[in-house]
Amino acid sequence: MQRYFVNHFENNRFYIAGDDRHHILHVMRMKKGDFLVCCREGCCAVCVIEEISSDHVMASVVKWEEDTAELPVHVTIASGQPKGDKLEWIIQKGTELGAGKFIPFAADRSIVKWDQKKTKKKVERWQKIAKEAAEQSGRSVIPQVAEPVSKIGLIEMSRHYDHRLVAYEEAGKSGESATLASILQSIRPGQSILAVFGPEGGLTEEEVHFFREHQFAVAGLGPRILRTETAPLYVLAAVSYQTELLR
Repeated sequence: MQRYFVNHFENNRFYIAGDDRHHILHVMRMKKGDFLVCCREGCCAVCVIEEISSDHVMASVVKWEEDTAELPVHVTIASGQPKGDKLEWIIQKGTELGAGKFIPFAADRSIVKWDQKKTKKKVERWQKIAKEAAEQSGRSVIPQVAEPVSKIGLIEMSRHYDHRLVAYEEAGKSGESATLASILQSIRPGQSILAVFGPEGGLTEEEVHFFREHQFAVAGLGPRILRTETAPLYVLAAVSYQTELLR
């Protein structure tokens, strides 16, 4: 059943406008009497379309959903700014795998330099990608995409997390395999993880030392070298396996 995130909710009815209204009428070809799912503030409901006007579609709640597709823990992915559309890929696939937030940051080996004049449009595009991926994957919340930050800014944000890790390929190649497993075995429902990943070329030794000094655990992700867009998905899949499939 098609899912939409809707802000306007009143008297047990959702009012859907803008691009979502267009999608309902001209892409999905829905009409009065058809069913869809509407979500707001983490709650979702099966609804029936009762009214179609020139500026909105009104759908009444039939039944609120009790189950959720959200991970039992909150995972934030912090990515050293990669080239091209790789960050879009991370946001899309990371949303499908349950990430709760994405934070781009300026790493030493980031080739792309952030243009402050384009910040708003970039973040709006990333947020739209997260919304569409959340709808497709049956999520009840849309992950937040933050504006790019410096490493110092990332450290400030990290203080609000229960667990902090930095993925480092050299640790993986040297056989380190206990850190991620230990965090996942100890984490409890409702807790949070901040996972940091480097750009193309990885993180420098100095950066890893910097994160370690600020209470980040250094984790290997196996003996193979993963691309910057693959490593976050590895961690999210591991979190899902440990917190959803094994419990």
